Parts: sequence; structure tokens; C-alpha cells
Amino acid sequence: MTKKSKSAPKPLRVGLIGCGNISNAYFQYLKPYAAVAKITACADLDLERVRAKAAEHGVPKACTVKELLADPDIDAVLNLTIPAAHASVNLAALKAGKHVYCEKPFSLNYRDGLQVLKEAQKRGLRIGCAPDTVLGGGIQTARKLIDDGAIGRPVAAFANMLGHGPEGWHPNPSFFYQKGGGPLFDMGPYYLTSLVVLMGAVKSVTAVAKMSFTHRTITNKIDPGKKIKVEVPTHLSGELEMVNGAVATVNMSFDIWRSHMPLLEVHGTEGSLSVPDPNGFGGEVKLWTTKKPEWETIPLTHNDKIGRGTGLAEMAFAGQKGKRPHRLNGELALHVVEIMEAFHTSSNAGKKVVLKSRPKQPAALPAGLAEGELA
Repeated sequence: MTKKSKSAPKPLRVGLIGCGNISNAYFQYLKPYAAVAKITACADLDLERVRAKAAEHGVPKACTVKELLADPDIDAVLNLTIPAAHASVNLAALKAGKHVYCEKPFSLNYRDGLQVLKEAQKRGLRIGCAPDTVLGGGIQTARKLIDDGAIGRPVAAFANMLGHGPEGWHPNPSFFYQKGGGPLFDMGPYYLTSLVVLMGAVKSVTAVAKMSFTHRTITNKIDPGKKIKVEVPTHLSGELEMVNGAVATVNMSFDIWRSHMPLLEVHGTEGSLSVPDPNGFGGEVKLWTTKKPEWETIPLTHNDKIGRGTGLAEMAFAGQKGKRPHRLNGELALHVVEIMEAFHTSSNAGKKVVLKSRPKQPAALPAGLAEGELA
């Protein structure tokens, strides 16, 4: 008698909330993962924009946020709202019985993020958070080199995001200087998540934060000359003591005109590793070791053709496999929020801040996965 084959698990039906510019990348790069996650509805405060996005990307349902959360045919919410709304939307989605994956940052403070994480745990729902650039070929190749012992035991790292703010190119730069903005909360998640993925959790933070200008002048073509009130620090420098004993120096600034500082480096007892831009999925990985004392470009061992939405797909795939934790989980995202909050706390108090959270280092991806393949 022939055994009946098990039917393939159904893909996660995803409702997207927030149809801004970043949504296009999610619509595009989720397509290869249609077997595990598929956007079947989208919502926004602007109903005209929702309908346009749904028509553009072939999404069956365009609706209000309230309608999406009440829809029993939606399994998970993809939260692409503004940072200030992340925690409240995440909480509402969880209370509606849906899994959640959101854009970074997870929340604007540790307290709100912890409430969201506890709600997910209480309800047995999955919650994940960007950036999923750490799943790309650049960061994963660097992770493999570290795990393989290419640089020995990691002892130090440097992460630098140094620029002069978005007022010269962004069409609406004001929110970058309001609560929830600034270089740390805007770009910090890429660098800090990468450090944790590469080396594990952070133990403590000692930092200085400074607001160099009370106002910024817009120089883009839309509102040239308009003044922006600055409400957040725009230059932050910190030392992170990693649980593994390494020390990471982190600089995040909107006050620097030009810099030759490396974006991301990890140094070990037997070599050094130049890691590509953590805001991208690929890039050039370079290795220097005591056995071969010159910089060598290392071919990527992992796929760099993926994009936004891979983290959501990986979360859905882990759910299909049972209880396996997904890589970009809420514990990791909350840890990053606590690190960023600690920069401000340390600067204000003038002392080291020991962190409460200590997530497990996410598992590395296997090398050689094909497009649309997950593990």
C-alpha cells in the first residue's frame, strides 16, 4: 500500500501595514519565498495609496488598518509604519492573534519593546524585526570566517556611520531629528545587529552623546533654506563590552562632513576582517591574517542577491519547521534597542550601563543557499 505524502505547509498569509517607499522592496524581494510567506493584504492611513500599491503589486486586498487586524485570513502582520508607531502597531497585531515582523527599530525604548516581547511570548506568537541585511552574503560570509577561526579569537571591533545628515538629499528630513530619529536609532540597528550576529551579545555600554546644532538647514531641492529643530543627539560615541570579552568601538554621527574611517571591522588574535556596509546585503569581505599578512578579498560564501523581506520569510520558514527559533527574533531586536537606549543613559549619567538582556547569538546560515532557499 502506497503511503500518502504529507501535504506541503501553507504559506504565511501576510498583511502589510504602511505602504511607504520601503514597501516596494518587500513586495519585490518576498516573491522568491512565496512558498513560506505571501502578502495577501495591505493597509495604510492613506487609502488611495493603499489601493495604488495593491494594484501595482497584485495584492488581493486593500483595506484600513482596522480591517486588516480583524481579518481572520491574515496570519501575520508586516509592520512598515513610522518608528514611533512600531511598538503600538506590533502590540495591536499580537492582540489580534497575528505573528509580527516589523521594520527597525523594534521600539523607541526598552520598556515598550519588552511589553511587546512579553505579549508575543504569552500568546505563543512569533515576532521578528529588521534589519535582515545581516542574512546577506556580506555579513554571513564574515560570520563564517569568524566561526571558522580565520582571525582567531575576536578581541576588538569598530563600527562607524559618519555623515552629515539627510537634509541634503531626503525629501522630508525633519523626522530624522525628532524623537526616535538621529543617527543611532536610524542607522544604529544595522551596525549593532551586525556586531551581535558576528560576535554575540553586548554586556555593557559606556558612551557620550552630543547635540552639536540646535537647528539644521535643509539643502535639498524641495525645501531649501528651511530650518529643522533638532531634538536628539546627532553625534554619539561608545564602547561596547561584548559578552565574549571583545570591545567594540561605535561612532554614529550626522555631524561629520567626510571620513576615511572603516564602516565595520572585526579584529582577532590572529588576523583582521574588513566587513562590508551593514546597510546592504552584499559587498566586499577582506581578510588579513598572520599566516598571509596582506589584505585578501574573500569570495562570498552566501547569497547576496536577497533583499528586504528575507527576515520575514526566514521567520515563516522556522514556524513551518516547528519550534525552531527564527534568527531575527524579538529577543535580538530588543537587545539592540537596549544598547541604543544605553548610549543615552550612559551619556546622561556619566557611567557604564550594564544591560539586562542577553539574547543568544543567531545561528549562522548554511553556505551556498540558492535563491528562495531557506534553512
